[in-house]
Amino acid sequence: MSDGESAVSEVASEPDSTVLADTESKSPVIDASGLSHAFGDVVVLDDLSLTVEPGEIVALVGPNGSGKTTLLQFLSKVRAPNAGTVTVGAGDRTRVGYLPQRPEFREGFTVADTLRFYTQFVEEDVDVGTTLDRVGLSEAADRRVEALSGGMTRLLGLARALVGDPDVVVLDEPASGLDPGMVERLFEIVAELAAEGTAVVLSSHNLGPVERTADRVVVLDGGRFVATGSPQELVESAEATDLQTAFGTLVSTEEVAGR
Repeated sequence: MSDGESAVSEVASEPDSTVLADTESKSPVIDASGLSHAFGDVVVLDDLSLTVEPGEIVALVGPNGSGKTTLLQFLSKVRAPNAGTVTVGAGDRTRVGYLPQRPEFREGFTVADTLRFYTQFVEEDVDVGTTLDRVGLSEAADRRVEALSGGMTRLLGLARALVGDPDVVVLDEPASGLDPGMVERLFEIVAELAAEGTAVVLSSHNLGPVERTADRVVVLDGGRFVATGSPQELVESAEATDLQTAFGTLVSTEEVAGR
């Protein structure tokens, strides 16, 4: 993208902010059935089905290359699978907030101006200062986005995903690059969203906060769900002491590139 192009054109070509879906479904708020996808001859997802209820926190965990990012893109309606269906909605018009694994923003704008730009795409009034404070970026409001660290860029992506009070929030590795204090704050935000009735689907390697926060954990390995249940159920089924230990017994040690 050239320097002369506007931020508007970037939004039009970058479908990683708030996504709107018209639907008549009321419950569950996400209903995915028979999802399969391949890149060439490499099968990434193999006949997966998943439902998520309003106010539920579902954590998708798995080794690198297991297909988590691809599945989250399908659940957020950013991409379409080769096979299967995804219905997103709990009303006539459902808003989905999506945080991609690598959020990007147009250089030359401040944090506050960047977030303010995205507020024009929702009908509700958005208090930019309050939203930035919620994600821990209030002190960086006047900083240009190119001067942000990787973790702070991710927090700005989270703020963008929260614009307009979405019904569903899909977060791809939201804690990556954050210090321990901000990781805890992020999962507090996730819990707050669920308490407000927002459905949250996230992927994360930070299994300690996942164990304390998630209602349900879905383990993805080799393109298939190999385990699902509450954190406590998975810990008990693996005869482990915590979710991190259980994870090691539930997945294979091999990682497949390109997934």
